[in-house]
Amino acid sequence: MRFRNLNEVYDETSEVDLASDLELGALLAMMEEPSTYQEATGNVEWVAAMDSEIQSICKNGTWELAELLSGHKPIGLKWVYKLKRNSVGEVIKHKARLVAKGYVQKHGVDFDEVFAPVARLDTIRLLLALDANRGWQVHNLDVKSAFLNGELEEEVYVSPPEGYVQKGKEKMVLKLSKALYGLRQAPRAWNIRLDKSLKKLGFRKCPSEAAVYKRGIGNSAVVLGVYVDDLIVTGENPGEIDLFKKQMTSEFDMSDLGLLSFYLGIEVE
Repeated sequence: MRFRNLNEVYDETSEVDLASDLELGALLAMMEEPSTYQEATGNVEWVAAMDSEIQSICKNGTWELAELLSGHKPIGLKWVYKLKRNSVGEVIKHKARLVAKGYVQKHGVDFDEVFAPVARLDTIRLLLALDANRGWQVHNLDVKSAFLNGELEEEVYVSPPEGYVQKGKEKMVLKLSKALYGLRQAPRAWNIRLDKSLKKLGFRKCPSEAAVYKRGIGNSAVVLGVYVDDLIVTGENPGEIDLFKKQMTSEFDMSDLGLLSFYLGIEVE
């Protein structure tokens, strides 16, 4: 192998002169994930992602403006930004998530149970191995803003999100009727909601793996694996898979990602 020092590398490159620090900041903002709301507002794609998140929350009826009752303290909210990439590292989506600062919640006051099962990686590998052996197709579905579908049993208030405070109502808070990302009970609330919906559609939970479901028998059987908001569905009959997709689309706001190609760090061919 041949090694080169930095001077040799510099000899083969040319200096790039940016017009100003502002141009440099814009370049970095496009390439990196912002850490604050102020950084994100300089990029139209991040602004569009935040608008989309707020629209999803409002469409879902997650909260309503309210006066803060005595004895309650609102939970703060924070914007979290993430670039979603494909298997070769290309950016395919700008995702802005509104997250509650759940670390301030108190057990027994703001939440009770928090556990929510997900499919084990070994189980996912077993499902993929069975599909490969039997020649079944594996489809990938994603539930948009999944945690927003979880219904809360507790009375929870949050502060208005940065950049979306209504004029004249700065002192009001938001009372949650459904969960937000970051709340300690959000994963459990979403899992309970999904479990009820799947059982209503005729699915039965696997007794030894709480995040795997099955419906039907023989060539009409459909097997479903759940990892939070990512679903993989497979079976011998493509018509049954299409039927399941239509049923889920009528129940939740879904993204049909088609045939599975990349899942939980596993590349599928």
